[in-house]
Amino acid sequence: MSHSFLVHNEGDHVGVAVRDIEAGEEVEGLVMENGGRVSVKSKGAIPLGHKIALVELADGADVLKYQTKIGVTSQPISPGDYVHTHNIRSARW
Repeated sequence: MSHSFLVHNEGDHVGVAVRDIEAGEEVEGLVMENGGRVSVKSKGAIPLGHKIALVELADGADVLKYQTKIGVTSQPISPGDYVHTHNIRSARW
């Protein structure tokens, strides 16, 4: 496998790890919608199935996945950050 994470749609703010990603690792992701590629350097360890940030997001910004708002940031997020409950609030409830 040549990719470490999947991006569901072009323009999504996060990718989903398809394996454990180590801190400092330069990783490539596959955009499922069109076969495109995106690269980012991980700022921290990201477990399999968890999200990695692809873009800079300010505090209070919407987080997009599946071209849909899945959450709102609770602090600034940079490309390569681990995105989880410590830095986003769910938009589902």
